[in-house]
Amino acid sequence: MKRRYSFPAHLAGAAVARTGDEMSGPALMLAGFALTGSAADASLLLAGITVSAVLGGPVLGSLLDRADRPGRPLATTLALYAAGLTTVLVGLDRLPFALTLAAAVLTGLLGPALSGGWTAQLPSVVRGDRLARANALDAMTFGAAGLAGPALAGGVAEVLGAPTAVVVSAVLVALALPVAWTLPARPDPAPKAPAPDGPTQGGPAPRSPGPSGSSVPGGPAQCGPVAALVADLAAGVRAVVERPALARATLTSVVSCTAQGMLTACLPLLGERFLGGPGHGAMLLSCTAASALAAHAVLARFPHAIAPDTLLRTGALVQAVAPAAAASGHPVVLVAAALVAGIGEGPQLTALFAVRHREAPDHLRSQIFTTGAGLKTTGFALGAAVAGPVAARSLSGALLLAAATAVLAALAFSAVPVKDTGSSGGRTALG
Repeated sequence: MKRRYSFPAHLAGAAVARTGDEMSGPALMLAGFALTGSAADASLLLAGITVSAVLGGPVLGSLLDRADRPGRPLATTLALYAAGLTTVLVGLDRLPFALTLAAAVLTGLLGPALSGGWTAQLPSVVRGDRLARANALDAMTFGAAGLAGPALAGGVAEVLGAPTAVVVSAVLVALALPVAWTLPARPDPAPKAPAPDGPTQGGPAPRSPGPSGSSVPGGPAQCGPVAALVADLAAGVRAVVERPALARATLTSVVSCTAQGMLTACLPLLGERFLGGPGHGAMLLSCTAASALAAHAVLARFPHAIAPDTLLRTGALVQAVAPAAAASGHPVVLVAAALVAGIGEGPQLTALFAVRHREAPDHLRSQIFTTGAGLKTTGFALGAAVAGPVAARSLSGALLLAAATAVLAALAFSAVPVKDTGSSGGRTALG
């Protein structure tokens, strides 16, 4: 059965689902504006479907980790996400806006499955030395989705109407269902020696079978599903906090995403003032996605060239250059700044996945990936929420705030001490 599931199919499923996800936010925002006539309501829909990801990530990850066949809950989550998008669209012109916004928030709880939920399954699909290159290729799907999603949303909205763009995004997410459903079964856990950096604070407790045959860290076989879920969530938090390399990677990526949200919030004003229209500012996202995709391709070709920890910090510093340069307002400089942002974002994402694969305990891998994805999405939403009012008063001030936040991400990386061991601090492969 495992041989029937191919890595190219896995990549295709991830790319399609993530394209639908990247399309959903802009499509909802455009549909909200078209159907309500309120820019404030439209931005609230975008914030609603992103800000709640931090709550859904840990629970989704724990459920995936505990499943004998993680593809089944992953496929179910994709179906619910697509249904949620449709519900929000239907409610826009039929229900009070507060109920529609609540539906967007509930749908956003499932968002981390489309990012971290897919990536966490890579070790079951690709093993050994091939994981490093597979990790970089998987990260490329984010760049491809970031390039195609917003462009599709704008194009479909222009030709067929904004509501149709939401429908198309839901269909793309649903198209990935068969690939998710057929993911390989989780291999039977075998006793393994502790990782070179040792287990977290005295080592993981013995694992015993959970209700579905999976493993519950430190819990008796008879423990109830709720108690087991709580134990898993606590173990996942401890794994992130107590493993310094994982903690600093998570912190750096979240602060970097906050800076990305700030820069994104400035794009409509940048387009309106310097590029001929707000939509042209949003097109700068495609420039960023294109350069990120190119950077991913280079890392996939040379996966062992630079240590992932180095790329995390360097990526944050490179991203600080983009908003600082954009403050000049010159059209050519704006395009160059968007390209520079992608050069920083792309390698940083690949490096983040590599650190998570390297540091995450196998029985908590999905939870750590989905929790991290939720934190990043929420950081992005908060950054956009903060920068919006600032940009209305001073566009250059908001851009400089974004640059300072990106620098803060690099400082946060350096603020978390990590021992120079073969597992966490040295020059290691991307994966």
